[in-house]
Amino acid sequence: MARDNKRAKPPQRSAAKYLPKTPSLSSLRKAAARCRGCDLYKDATQTVFGEGPTRAKVMFVGEQPGDSEDKEGHPFVGPAGKLFRKAIQRAGIASGDAYITNAVKHFKFVWRGKRRIHQKPKRTEVMACRPWLEAEIEEVRPRVIVALGATAAQALLGSSFKLTKHRGEFVESEWPARVTATVHPSSILRAPDEESRHEEMAKFIADLKIVAKALKGRGTKD
Repeated sequence: MARDNKRAKPPQRSAAKYLPKTPSLSSLRKAAARCRGCDLYKDATQTVFGEGPTRAKVMFVGEQPGDSEDKEGHPFVGPAGKLFRKAIQRAGIASGDAYITNAVKHFKFVWRGKRRIHQKPKRTEVMACRPWLEAEIEEVRPRVIVALGATAAQALLGSSFKLTKHRGEFVESEWPARVTATVHPSSILRAPDEESRHEEMAKFIADLKIVAKALKGRGTKD
């Protein structure tokens, strides 16, 4: 018999085995705090789970916690989060209608001097964390899901999804909710000057107004 010299691929790591047997947002949050589904927990301060009403109308999904979120333990509390909250208010989305989370629950970063700089998570890390996101969607049952940025969009809609092509559109998906994608608010903060930031903020709010209309039943179907 010919010897097979090909090495078997190691099993992909996943958070699935850490999910509680009786899921609720409370039990999921507690279980996620002990997650070792990938190696990002080793350097992060803590797990940053989603927050919001159990039956929120809309779920916003970002990429991962940032430096402020990692330290405080809450999603979207840093500079980008503050801009995001201002934008949804201006778009007419009540904060009490929104559940906010991330595709990845631990902060991935690199040190530059004394600063921790965001580092984009790998696809394997996003997929390892996906069971938490799936469980959140199942528990919250939002009417609309909004992906913030390309990483979140591809976590929800597949690696072939192009945010630049489908930004602000409701697209077909596997999820029991209407799904759309827009930029992550951090991209607005990275705009080169005040005029550019103003323009990008206006575009972002315009995307969120489409979501607001859909929540009121006035949005256009896929």
